Amino acid sequence: MPKVYILNGPNLNLLGQRQPEIYGSTTLADIEARCRELGRELGVEIGFFQSNHEGQIIDTIHEARHQAQAIIINPAAFTHTSVAILDALNAFDGPVLEVHISNVHKREGFRHHSYVSLRADGVIAGFGTHGYALALRHAASMIL
Repeated sequence: MPKVYILNGPNLNLLGQRQPEIYGSTTLADIEARCRELGRELGVEIGFFQSNHEGQIIDTIHEARHQAQAIIINPAAFTHTSVAILDALNAFDGPVLEVHISNVHKREGFRHHSYVSLRADGVIAGFGTHGYALALRHAASMIL
């Protein structure tokens, strides 16, 4: 069965607790459960990861090169700072979809630039946590 890695960056472990006016009340565990359920419906296996550490995210992207056919990534704050994550994604051969819960373009100016977008095959922003399902449906359509 094809596998999709869903990677989450710093502070996303605090979803449902941190700034609910921006990110809502859904937790990362809720998102994972929904993605796993949708993955079963779509016929794709899910690898779901979160880290507050850039190196762990890079290591997981490297692992995905041999384990996954697509990556969905919400790089969170690393979106705007990490050339290293961009370089790791550039070494991955399958589709990469970038997800942001909030509409980063309506927020602070520094959030308008994404290094990850230079590699992403598509970007979903501002659809709340529903963006993960949109990305997963699209990733599945690209690899099945």
